[in-house]
Amino acid sequence: MRSGAPLKLALLMDPREEGWPSMDLVGEALEEELSALRSEVEVAAVRPPIPRLIQRLPRLPGRTAFNADRLLTRFGAYPARALLERGRYDAFHVVDHSYAQLVHALPARRTGVYCHDLDTFRSVLEPHREPRPAWFRLMARATLLGLERAAVVFHGTQAVRAELLTHGVVDPSRLVWAPPGVSPEYRPDPAPGDTSSTVLAPLGGRPYLLHVGSSIPRKRLDVLFAVFAALRARHPELRLVQQGGALTPAQREQVARLGMSDALLQPPKLDRATLAGLYRGARAVLVTSEAEGFGLPVIEALACGAPVVASALPVLREVGDTACLYCPAGDVEAWVATLDALLSERQLPPAREVRLERARRFTWQAHARTVLEAYQRLVPR
Repeated sequence: MRSGAPLKLALLMDPREEGWPSMDLVGEALEEELSALRSEVEVAAVRPPIPRLIQRLPRLPGRTAFNADRLLTRFGAYPARALLERGRYDAFHVVDHSYAQLVHALPARRTGVYCHDLDTFRSVLEPHREPRPAWFRLMARATLLGLERAAVVFHGTQAVRAELLTHGVVDPSRLVWAPPGVSPEYRPDPAPGDTSSTVLAPLGGRPYLLHVGSSIPRKRLDVLFAVFAALRARHPELRLVQQGGALTPAQREQVARLGMSDALLQPPKLDRATLAGLYRGARAVLVTSEAEGFGLPVIEALACGAPVVASALPVLREVGDTACLYCPAGDVEAWVATLDALLSERQLPPAREVRLERARRFTWQAHARTVLEAYQRLVPR
């Protein structure tokens, strides 16, 4: 370990405009925990905004213009900022692997990247699974090369580690296991600022299932909606609360076709204390994904004492262990049968103390300590 002056560590975080709550949480929680270790580390967040350049041009669709500005930031403005910062810190931590291209602008021997999953690189590593245009693959390859150059690569699960090794992305000597943690707001009793009763008022006290996550394809909202529609036929009072997903036209069409528009509540982005209240009140929290890198909603829900039913993916089984119930990914009938038994109390979830104990294994303090010690080993005295 280093002696003398504290390690100067830069956290390179996603621009806020990206709108990825999980990446914001990981970066901000790490910054907060490291800030408490002042005798060992001086931490600084590097987080440039996405400038409104293309978005100012007339006659361009809003999302198209925003994505153009995102690419200019990822491969232009942010790397330029990284070049300016490279002489100011002892080490650099890229919080989100989709910004691993920043390694090209930084001293790679003193830079690490947290790899949450391999989705960003899928078009390069497994083009048969995710065919993409040449320009997209070129960007993905530049990002992947940044990850490959990093001195240390962090991962949250052994499943992600295995996938990195299978594809030969990183030598095992450079891999560090650093699971994310549970924020203090996620707990069995209400935290200050919990306004969940107001958010849930439109349900009129009816029971509800909860899904927390975006609407990207791997989250399988199509499965979520199909399962809920089938359950509602058996449990007419049941409602579905979905937090975090802006539905695509196809998803909106499915909701309308299933006749469940009146039973779906999608609150705007919530603070953690209020989201914790939603977890606590849910009859079950559903994680219907067909692929995940970790699955933060699993441990957040467990920390609030909520029953969790998740896809039987190796990564989710690793995270949830015996504290969750599992169904085959994409198997609507199996999900309906399991949830119907749960709602009818023919099947009981794992004991509440089992759920709470599992969540206690994941702390941001441990995450921060693991990250810090990796850089202390990396940077010479």
